Amino acid sequence: MTDSPPEAVPETAPPKSLWHNGDFLKFWTGETISLYGSQISMLALPLTAIYVFDATAEEIGWLRFLQLAPFLAFAMLFGALVDRMRRKPVMVASNLVRMVLIGLVPALAWAGMLEIGPLFVIAFLIGVASVFFDLSWMAYLPVLIRDRRLMVEANAKLGITASSSDAAGPSVAGVLVSVFTAPFAMLIDAISYLASLVALVAIKAKEPEVVPPAEGRHLRRELVDGLRFVFGHRMLRAIAVVGVFVNFSITGVSAMFLVYAVRDRGISAVLLGVIMSIAAIGGIFGSLAAPPLLRRLPVGACYRLALGLIFIAPLLIPVAPAAQAGAVVFFVGSFLLVSTGLGISNVLVQSLRQNLTPNSLMGRMSAAMRMALFGGGAIGGPVAGLLATWWGLHTALWVLAIASVAMLFPLMASPVGRLKEMPTQPDAVSG
Repeated sequence: MTDSPPEAVPETAPPKSLWHNGDFLKFWTGETISLYGSQISMLALPLTAIYVFDATAEEIGWLRFLQLAPFLAFAMLFGALVDRMRRKPVMVASNLVRMVLIGLVPALAWAGMLEIGPLFVIAFLIGVASVFFDLSWMAYLPVLIRDRRLMVEANAKLGITASSSDAAGPSVAGVLVSVFTAPFAMLIDAISYLASLVALVAIKAKEPEVVPPAEGRHLRRELVDGLRFVFGHRMLRAIAVVGVFVNFSITGVSAMFLVYAVRDRGISAVLLGVIMSIAAIGGIFGSLAAPPLLRRLPVGACYRLALGLIFIAPLLIPVAPAAQAGAVVFFVGSFLLVSTGLGISNVLVQSLRQNLTPNSLMGRMSAAMRMALFGGGAIGGPVAGLLATWWGLHTALWVLAIASVAMLFPLMASPVGRLKEMPTQPDAVSG
């Protein structure tokens, strides 16, 4: 595929703020609505399994695996396909599919036909559609933002949206689950995807024409090219390796925490939502703090700070006191540190990946990253579930916390931690 050249902007000319970019604002609005709705399903889907089907810790681990497994199984194939086509139609189709699948849960519950087997299948299919959407929007963003100096601002805005939805969504979801039950609360998420579809359709930006290479299409070669680009590039390879550890820790701990909080600590859906909402404020702070931090500190120092918070935070869960009030403070503190670290690292890492990658490889780069990162997350769920089955939930959380702290060692060895400045041109840092 050929790409239209980046917008020629003199280095001395300051980039124009994205507040003046109408198409980006439409995309941002649609994504905001969708993310807020998704927070409901993020809590309601596992709580449906826990409350309605009395799911075990191992079953919750496998449910989380099925949500993330499509990234491991299909990311590279879908990434190559995304690089062959215009991204906006793929995004529209993906959100339409997710809207229908999520709407099936309350529909089946209303008809008295909801079973845990179909719930697992729906979770997997939602994951498949999410692979297509995630790979497409990351490749679509440079179409809306031609000046790559604005990538940090764009990712900061999107990060603030994601973090604010993390903050507001769970408490609202907890109330909706309590009032309407978990399956019916997911109807709000289905409606949010409809609003996102309207916003996407309203975008007017024209994507560059997709022209096949002169030597023709060859799927295997394109897949190999994408993998070679990512894992042959010392910065992208390092981001992928450390990211596997990050997602393994976050997914394993969060999946077991839900079961531990409900079963062992007697925390209600409403209080659980409040815990997650308060903790998620850290993501807003991290996303807001990322641009000024990157202006004042070396990129590598920000990276080490952000991921250090993520890896240390799980220790606060198993050491929480027996009293519920004290335990809630520790739980909030743990997830607050994680969300703050994620807020900073998401802005930094996404900007770094986008700035190092030509647009013709953006889908495959995102696919290779998603395969690695979500692969780590997919493994984290069932591994954590097995640990809880063997040794109990509290011991499993201790093991996961200690393993998380041990992940500081690969972080310290990463070359990203030594990076001074954010590159602004593709391949500015060679492999």
